[in-house]
Amino acid sequence: MTTDRPFLGVMLMLAFCVLAPLGDSIAKLLGGVVALSVLIFVRFGVQAVILLPLVALSGAGFRLPPGVLAWTLVRTVLHILGIGLMFSALRYLPLADALAIAFVMPFIMLLLSHFAMGEHVGMHRMVACTVGFIGTLLVIQPNFVEVGYPALLPLGVAVVFALFMMVTRKVARALDPIKLQAISGVQATVMLVAVIALLPTTFGTVSFQFDAWTWGLLGALGVIGTFAHLFMTWSLRFAPASTLAPMQYLEIPFGTAIGWLIFADLPNGLAAVGICITVGAGLYIILRERRLARLSANAPAAV
Repeated sequence: MTTDRPFLGVMLMLAFCVLAPLGDSIAKLLGGVVALSVLIFVRFGVQAVILLPLVALSGAGFRLPPGVLAWTLVRTVLHILGIGLMFSALRYLPLADALAIAFVMPFIMLLLSHFAMGEHVGMHRMVACTVGFIGTLLVIQPNFVEVGYPALLPLGVAVVFALFMMVTRKVARALDPIKLQAISGVQATVMLVAVIALLPTTFGTVSFQFDAWTWGLLGALGVIGTFAHLFMTWSLRFAPASTLAPMQYLEIPFGTAIGWLIFADLPNGLAAVGICITVGAGLYIILRERRLARLSANAPAAV
């Protein structure tokens, strides 16, 4: 078992928070010229190509501990679905707005823990969830007026990645992150080859005839996506999710800066207020959970 090393976990999560919106910005640039299925296929195909040789050279082999294979398959399906929803949303929404809506994820994780896992969630956190959803609606509203139902796609991203994070935490301590991501890349590539072969026009007309610039961006998307999620997986191996969760909100300012630099997009007044409310409510929930965890750890043992 790996001992927690919180500082290293935080630094790895910081790297993820920089790389993830950068990869999303590349997907947004390519969204108008490359079919969605091809974007996702290249994203995971590059991941497999990069990481499989590293696993082979390490001598770790590809054998999985008992009971882990099923969880890696679930994780891979969730990863494909989450990335597909996010790439779809970015075809319609500014980068910062899509990220902010998707950050309803901590509230969804809290509600899942309460209703699906039977964990107690107090009134303070329930109120914070409500406030956070209100903030998210403020971000959605101007986008919904402009683009319609695609403005709701990041909500799907939030649900899927809430489940993805739970599964990742479950398997991250059982597998080396490089091995986990390599296996996920292979699983996803095989699944996506089947989808493209059986349903070639489901996610846009499939074509691999691109110019050098497009191929370069596709390669960058695969490399950045591979290392971003490798860093995220590694961070969960070295630090608990409660420590890392506040760091993830850094994706929003990084995404806002990248969106402004590349697309000249900035959230409008209502969306900016909604982003601030969502971030504030999310941070309140995280800080309160950490406080309750400390109180529980310091409570005297029952005699």
